[in-house]
Amino acid sequence: MPQKQLIKQFILENFLFSDDASAIGDQDSLIQTGIVDSTGIHELVFFLEDTFKLQIVPEEMIPANFDSIQTVDDFVSRKLAG
Repeated sequence: MPQKQLIKQFILENFLFSDDASAIGDQDSLIQTGIVDSTGIHELVFFLEDTFKLQIVPEEMIPANFDSIQTVDDFVSRKLAG
């Protein structure tokens, strides 16, 4: 399964309790819409670290990296490339 699809599936199942991919768009703000809060960011970080074998440091846990499915996907891609 492609990386972005894995991220979206995790968000749908764990925060929206849905399997309907149309429930959220890739550009929709997870933070502004209240889908993900600070605890949710930590859950998402644990998922990303486990799934993609990454180490995410506290300085990287900023809204710019976790505000939408697209920004999370872009962040993971940068981490995997570096």
